[in-house]
Amino acid sequence: MPEKKSKITSKNAKTKARAKGSYIPNLKKMYSSQIIPELLKLFNYSNVMEVPKIKSISLNMGLGDAKNNAKDLESAVEEMSLISGQKPIVTTAKKDISNFKIRKGWPVGCAVTLRSDRMYEFLERLISIALPRTRDFRGLSFKSFDGRGNYNFGIKEQIIFTEINYDNIQSIRGMNIAITTSANSDNEAYEMLKMFGLPLRVKPKKQNTEEKAA
Repeated sequence: MPEKKSKITSKNAKTKARAKGSYIPNLKKMYSSQIIPELLKLFNYSNVMEVPKIKSISLNMGLGDAKNNAKDLESAVEEMSLISGQKPIVTTAKKDISNFKIRKGWPVGCAVTLRSDRMYEFLERLISIALPRTRDFRGLSFKSFDGRGNYNFGIKEQIIFTEINYDNIQSIRGMNIAITTSANSDNEAYEMLKMFGLPLRVKPKKQNTEEKAA
C-alpha cells in the first residue's frame, strides 16, 4: 500500500508542476543555456535581446477535394491535431478559381500555429523522430529561407510522425512547415536552427564557389 501511494503522489507532483508552469521543454532549456551564448560569440551581439529566437511554427495541409469529401477533411483535422497537439482551423478559399472548380468560402485545407512550449515540443519531435523516419532523407535544403530569416519546407507523407496510425488514415498527405524567427538575415537563422539540431545541409564556402567560377 505505501508503495502505491508514493507512485500516485509522484504523478500528482508532476501534473502540479506542469500546471504551475515549472515545466520547461528540453529545447527551450538548450536555447537559454547553450544557443544564446554561442550566437553572442558568433555574431558579436552587443545585447542579449538582439539574439534571434523562434517566434512560431505554422503547419499547413492543403486538400483539393475537401468540399466533396467531408470525411477526408475530418481525418485531416484529426491528424493535424494529433501531430501538433493543438486543434487546427479549417482554411477556406479567399476567391473563386474556375480552373480548380473552387468557390469562395469553400474549405481547402487546415492549418495550425504553435507558440511557446508546444512549439518547442513539436520541434523536438520533428528533429529527433519524424525527419529521420523520412524516406531517402538527405537533409533539408539551405536555400528554403525567404530572405528575412524565416524557413519553409515541405513534408510529403504525414505518416513520418509516430502519432499517426497507418491503419486509420484515409490517404497519404503532405504538409508545409514554416518556422518564423526574429533573425534579421538568413545566415543568422541558419546558424540558430543548426544549433537547435535541425538537419540542414552544409552551405558551400564562398572560396570554393569563387575558384569554380574562375
